[in-house]
Amino acid sequence: MRYEKVCLESFGYELPEQVVTSVSLEERLAPVYDRLGLSYGRLEMMTGIRERRFWDDATTPSQAGMRAADRAIGESGVAREDIGCLLYTSVSRDFLEPATATVVHDSLGLPHTATIFDISNACLGFINGMVTLANMIELGQVKAGVVVGCESSRRLIETTIDRVLDDPDISREKLKLAFATFTLGSGAVAAVLTRSSLARGGHKLLGGVTRAASQHNGLCRVESDTYFHDPRDLPEMRTSSTQLLRNGAKLATDTWEAAKRELAWSNSDVDRFFTHQVSAVQSKLFFKTLGLDKSKDFPTVEYLGNIASVSLPITMAIGIDQGRVNPGDRVAMLGIGSGLVCLMLGLEW
Repeated sequence: MRYEKVCLESFGYELPEQVVTSVSLEERLAPVYDRLGLSYGRLEMMTGIRERRFWDDATTPSQAGMRAADRAIGESGVAREDIGCLLYTSVSRDFLEPATATVVHDSLGLPHTATIFDISNACLGFINGMVTLANMIELGQVKAGVVVGCESSRRLIETTIDRVLDDPDISREKLKLAFATFTLGSGAVAAVLTRSSLARGGHKLLGGVTRAASQHNGLCRVESDTYFHDPRDLPEMRTSSTQLLRNGAKLATDTWEAAKRELAWSNSDVDRFFTHQVSAVQSKLFFKTLGLDKSKDFPTVEYLGNIASVSLPITMAIGIDQGRVNPGDRVAMLGIGSGLVCLMLGLEW
């Protein structure tokens, strides 16, 4: 993928107010910890995640996503009548049908001529949405558009805790399959992409590559097709974390080598990396395996947890807010999701 006419104009994001510590989750799991002889503090020790956030019970993915999108549009300066596409890209949705994008589109008052639909691809959905929108802009189909995502981890974590506590045959092996669920967090983010002639900031999306290792599609599974409103639909996520990290690192290496060839970059050419963050352990392994300078990373996983599709873009949005990206910087967005699928993009800020 190479782009000549696409700019990433702005981000907007929302974080829930409720902070949930790893210690508080372990306190709820105390009967299981005591029965299995597990030490407290292992969740933070093994993942580096000190805390994550939950939306309140009344907040739907579309509501938080709409607020993030409204901020992104306002920050961009793009007129709403010029927005020709809105894509909702997260695992968390309001319902199975219609697309959550329709709710966000209606709430924002965007043109009836806009193309709107959902994209679902686990933790990679948001930057898949960026590529889809960038393709439309490059082809001249739209002048500008919005990519939106919102993840809500409360129900999945609450359900997993209940299942673990109610399981009379709980074992260390079973708990290990549920462990990755406790790393999840919540948040919402949106990005406005525009045709370069419409852009004010000139933050150029240069291109990137995607790779798949779909033979590993069974390493992380949520079996039921879940959505937000129905409390009877109880999701369960099972993750083979060690295999996921090992095979993910190999796929990421292959993808990054291809991305450097596509962009004509070397490792030292990149000024800032923003990555999908699962845990501090995963992040350390990721940078070591790819031979990247860890000082160019911008970690948020310690206080936000793994926010699935929102992790990478919200980390970049916060980094920009904190002045970690300067004009002229080369920025790499390194995404990977269960499946396994990988997508890496390069920008010139």
